[in-house]
Amino acid sequence: MRGATFIGFGEAGAAFAPPGRSDIRGYDIKLDTPATRANKLADFAAAGVARADSAAEALAGAQTVLSLVTADQALVAARTAAPHLASDALWLDMNSVAPDTKRAAAAAIGARYVDVAVMAPVHPGRHATPLLVAGPHAEAGAAALRDLGFTNIAIAGPSVGDASAIKMIRSVMVKGIEALTAECALAAEAAGVRAAVIASLDASWPGADWAKRFDYNLDRMMLHGQRRAAEMEEVTKTLDALGTGSAMTRGTVERQRAIGSLNTAPPDGLAAKLDLILPLLTRQEQPA
Repeated sequence: MRGATFIGFGEAGAAFAPPGRSDIRGYDIKLDTPATRANKLADFAAAGVARADSAAEALAGAQTVLSLVTADQALVAARTAAPHLASDALWLDMNSVAPDTKRAAAAAIGARYVDVAVMAPVHPGRHATPLLVAGPHAEAGAAALRDLGFTNIAIAGPSVGDASAIKMIRSVMVKGIEALTAECALAAEAAGVRAAVIASLDASWPGADWAKRFDYNLDRMMLHGQRRAAEMEEVTKTLDALGTGSAMTRGTVERQRAIGSLNTAPPDGLAAKLDLILPLLTRQEQPA
């Protein structure tokens, strides 16, 4: 029996692939594009994971499947996979999407669907990253994850969407703070008062080290802002479905997307990041 199949093999897939196992394989849509195929092949090779050249090939005989695609592809991946899944296969949907999106994916899958929420960055934790699992097959999903080496798993509830709801609502704060710190740091730099603003924030929150936080958050947004924007679109859907409003989260989507779309590797240090981002954002915001 194959250990697991990964559908989507980006940062999370590479972090979660169990080392030294010959029974793991995966597929990523970037294998289909000549411009991205070589880099993706290198990712599989570095992780020691056998790659398949199609979802159908990857899913043939699969018993445990980890879906780790971008938020906008989560439902597409489930619908694409469904015809190729055995009826008793476990589909572990680890994507950052709204509860309604997960319920739609569960309806499409037809196999044993498990709602999994990844509750922290995958590095440096890797298999110690906290996971929440939910749904009628949560216990089976947790057992399969433990077999793959995961050590920090909790059951969130009996229904699909129970884990996702926690993840989505938490992201209002986590990704929102990222966007706020970026907006604050960029404005402070543009006004020539960065040092004074940071000193004031440090005085209000002793030990917070706002310069370090600004630097880290800008780094994450430059690397993953596009992916975070897609996730926050799903957060917006979650909040709108609840009827509680999503005004702040819509702003987070815009700020994450703007910085992520710069497509520029983050340099070391806060000053260097701000020097790079400010002129690019200014150019981006100018009317055509």
